[in-house]
Amino acid sequence: MSNDRFGIRWGLAGGTTLASLDEARAAARFAADHSFDSFWISHAMGVDPILTLACIGPEFPAIGEMGTSVTPLYGRHPIGLAQLTRTAQNALGGRFTLGIGAASRRHTEEVLGLSWAKPFSFTREFIAALEPLLNGEPADSDGEQVTAHAELGIEAAPTPILLAALGPRMLRFAGERLQGTSLGQCGPKTISSYVLPHLREGAERASRTDDLRVVALVRFCVTDDIAAAKPLAREIAAHYQSNPSYANATKHEGLDDPSDLHLIGSWQYVLDNLAAYAEAGTTDLRIQVVAPDDATREASYAALADYMG
Repeated sequence: MSNDRFGIRWGLAGGTTLASLDEARAAARFAADHSFDSFWISHAMGVDPILTLACIGPEFPAIGEMGTSVTPLYGRHPIGLAQLTRTAQNALGGRFTLGIGAASRRHTEEVLGLSWAKPFSFTREFIAALEPLLNGEPADSDGEQVTAHAELGIEAAPTPILLAALGPRMLRFAGERLQGTSLGQCGPKTISSYVLPHLREGAERASRTDDLRVVALVRFCVTDDIAAAKPLAREIAAHYQSNPSYANATKHEGLDDPSDLHLIGSWQYVLDNLAAYAEAGTTDLRIQVVAPDDATREASYAALADYMG
């Protein structure tokens, strides 16, 4: 972490398919043992990230920040989400950050059976109700899609919000109202030429002078056998590219193969490309090992541990 190319915080992405608290605990232990600044759990069809972090977080007081990346809003209500979040914040003593995102059209319509007609206005109305509750204030909000009138009696520090934003309006909104953005499959060129200009435009509109966070997820694999690691990278990239918002955003990267965003090769190659994220204006890394087999996964973690040590 002392490498002078990185004026950036290092976070460990704990995984997307955690099946138990023990799995999450093992990932958090790696982050704590190797002095990561933050630890993140994704929302998928595994353990709930907010509840999991509330359960295991007190065991790792050396990790300065724990957060979700990201909790979807569709299928939830601001009051219930705020109760869960402030309870987690109470357990974590002010170290919790809530990463949120509307969700995806496919998940909203096909899995939840809900309308995806107005995701931006839904997100804006949801946050209008959620934000005061997370700050210990009453919500008094009437929206077309989201309404909330409540006050919570939970002792907790205010919780910062990072919004998964890819469209221009959503990015400007994040810059105007929230602490920053949490990104998935976005490379350094996309961040510098597309994400940051919209984020800063929103901040300027609100006359904000505080620093906005750009938290980027970067997957890597340390191996000499690039061909063996590529199929998994392509599978994950295809999942992102099936989402029109990601497909539109990653056009700015100029890649013929979006799976090239996965850093596959020597540890020096990984480091050189991580430096590009810092140079692009990323404030935080969420790095995740993605490997095709146990041996390669162990080698990747070993390289990371050696560097962080």
